[in-house]
Amino acid sequence: MAGSQRVYRQRIRSTQSLKKIFRAMELIAASRIGKARAKVTAATPYTEMLTRAVSAAATHGATEHPLLSERTDTNRVAVLLVTADRGMAGSYSAAVIREAETLIERLESEGKEVDLYVTGRRAVSYYSFRNRELAGQWTSQSDAPDVETANDIADRLLAAFLAPAEEGGVGELHVVYTRFVNMVTQKPRIVRLLPLEVVEGVEAPGKNEALPLYEFEPSAEAVLDALLPRYVRRRIYTALLQSAASELAARQRAMHTATDNAEDLIRNYTRLANQARQAEITQEISEIVSGADALAAS
Repeated sequence: MAGSQRVYRQRIRSTQSLKKIFRAMELIAASRIGKARAKVTAATPYTEMLTRAVSAAATHGATEHPLLSERTDTNRVAVLLVTADRGMAGSYSAAVIREAETLIERLESEGKEVDLYVTGRRAVSYYSFRNRELAGQWTSQSDAPDVETANDIADRLLAAFLAPAEEGGVGELHVVYTRFVNMVTQKPRIVRLLPLEVVEGVEAPGKNEALPLYEFEPSAEAVLDALLPRYVRRRIYTALLQSAASELAARQRAMHTATDNAEDLIRNYTRLANQARQAEITQEISEIVSGADALAAS
């Protein structure tokens, strides 16, 4: 019984140490989530207006542009996957990796070759373990991305899209990230950035409404040349910000749950330790009484 009591006391101490770690990680995530949400809120209006401007130029410009045209000279496709650098965030990274795997399987079933670009150590570890070659990888900034990293990623992907087929050029660019809805809900999302799909930011005119008139200075081509690279950089930066907020929210929730579970374990181990102590006391009393009876009988 003494051995059992000692084991339970050791488990209580180790669980208490883990509880402190979980609680600290929960507080750290909680302190950072406000800033991450503020960045998402601040970046969204500009991204939406830029998307609307690009959509208007693409729709009403009546011009061909490399970033708008479907490529028929290559079957290669680029996929950017955004994950976390660290674990302890529940199923956050697993969910977005699963979404990316579904996309890759669909693209390969269509006869396309996928060049995979990833951010976050979780995706790097996942694909390194499976011996999958990565076309590009970025780590160390999953919960606090900056503009420079987003621009570096965007420039790499733009260069791949504009490269000739014989130099490994790709015909499509997809981004898989986690969209931050609120503190409870974060949803993995797939977006095709290139060729540009004019589906958001432009409302179709009503039956009795006239089509808007647009004039481009100096030309529609020049406007698109300026807007489209900026559009891709901004969309990728926004995806990184959305993923960062989602990661922190998932980590805060996971660490809160882990802290509660640790408290439950501590209560259970304390009860078992008390039971072992009571059994030990009872056994000692029984031995004393038996010895006293034996002495009295002799």
